Amino acid sequence: MDDTKFRQIIIAGAGIAGLTAALAFAKRGYPVKLIEQAQRLEAVGAGIQLSPNATRILRQLGVLDKLLQAAVRPDAVVLKDAATLRELGRVPLGQDAEARWQAPYLVAHRADLQDALMASAAEAAGIEIITGARVTDVATARDGIAATVETASQTHKTEGFLLVGADGVWSSIRGRVSNKASSTSRFSGELAWRATIGADSVAGKAFAAVGVVNCVTTFLHRGFHMVAYPVSKGAAFNLVAFTKGERIAEGWSGAADPAILAKAMRGTAPGLIRLVEDAGKWMAWPIHTVDQQQPWTTPEGIALIGDAAHAMTPFAAQGAAMAIEDAATLAECLATFPTDPATGLRVWENLRRPRVAKVARRGALNHLAWHATGPVAIARNLFLKMRSPEKLAADLDWLYGWQQQKFIRR
Repeated sequence: MDDTKFRQIIIAGAGIAGLTAALAFAKRGYPVKLIEQAQRLEAVGAGIQLSPNATRILRQLGVLDKLLQAAVRPDAVVLKDAATLRELGRVPLGQDAEARWQAPYLVAHRADLQDALMASAAEAAGIEIITGARVTDVATARDGIAATVETASQTHKTEGFLLVGADGVWSSIRGRVSNKASSTSRFSGELAWRATIGADSVAGKAFAAVGVVNCVTTFLHRGFHMVAYPVSKGAAFNLVAFTKGERIAEGWSGAADPAILAKAMRGTAPGLIRLVEDAGKWMAWPIHTVDQQQPWTTPEGIALIGDAAHAMTPFAAQGAAMAIEDAATLAECLATFPTDPATGLRVWENLRRPRVAKVARRGALNHLAWHATGPVAIARNLFLKMRSPEKLAADLDWLYGWQQQKFIRR
């Protein structure tokens, strides 16, 4: 294998994880071939929260300035009781977040992040993006990995020293890393209901009456919780509500009975019910997770990142951030062990696992607290009342204040 092929990175999936990985490797001088199954790159989902641990990396990769053209810096995360609309707690963001964590907390359309990543990739040297293609087979080559890439018109092989599976929760690359039944994703039992409303619309005015328009507002209730925040420089609001539900289509959105959401909201404030009614059609999104105990890497040169490795419930709002962290740290670690990728992959996986597991536990704790009833809800409200905004922010230092570490070769 010539030097170019020896250094080439093959990435399956051009979503947030794959594009970030492409930029991170290209920044370190690696040629990157990015394989995307879709004919056109289109973002799925509606809104996205990007905490400072993610935006810090986006700034390092030259993406942040592009994203800021469409993103919003919310002033705070505000927790409200969905029945009374009483404020329970507040985490300061905005300038306070940037001063505390040295990077902004942003909310945006997922498409805005995708566009910023794509624009940066188009400017970067050494990144080739092939759309309408998929990796159909993987084999060990003399000096790395050989991937069979299939398009509508041809099938060919491409070689490199690393294949990155960034192909999401329904990853096909995951099966190349683990043959266990647990390598497939599983439905969590939760549905996410999402809608985007104009700020000047009837629904937008309904939200302004119950929420905080310049903040991330989270409404807490025993049967559901809803998160709402501004996007498109405040011209619209992204709404996402979470309920229990039955398994629906294997995709990012599908048809589900809206009566599920209405039933879950029983006992909430009339203004909140009016908001949900005025928002129009809601799309249901089945939340799938992946067993985090399965391997993420192989000694031969395959690595899974983002949802392909550890798809989790979104209750810590860290899915995209973990994918971005994965991509940046993987490139850093492989560059630290340029002639020993097997060691680099092992070091990377061992370093990432504890943090991802801690984030998943935080999400589970949030879900428990946000859907609490009876004495648990009383205890939650008392805790939030006694905890100042500054202390609530300090509780997140481990998460938002994280910075990419330099790997020391031993």
